[in-house]
Amino acid sequence: MSGFSTFKRYLVIQAMTLVCGIVGPIFLFTYFGAQPDTTIRWMYWAGLFITAADVLIALAITSATTKAERAPLDAKAAQAVEKLRNRMNNAE
Repeated sequence: MSGFSTFKRYLVIQAMTLVCGIVGPIFLFTYFGAQPDTTIRWMYWAGLFITAADVLIALAITSATTKAERAPLDAKAAQAVEKLRNRMNNAE
């Protein structure tokens, strides 16, 4: 799998996690868009935590799906090498 296709997959997964966890960025935009007030300080921390969790979840899902696709390719390569060895041994 190429780096670009992995990055494209990550962007799709990241977009989906942000759709599901949209409240995090909404809290951040509200906090920075409002007048300075101590009563909305919780919005900053909640928004930061939720948005960071969204990013980490997207990275974990991308990593898991990329690893899942690599395993069969390794198995196929091992089978191809085994077939090649068998052919070389039979040719002798």
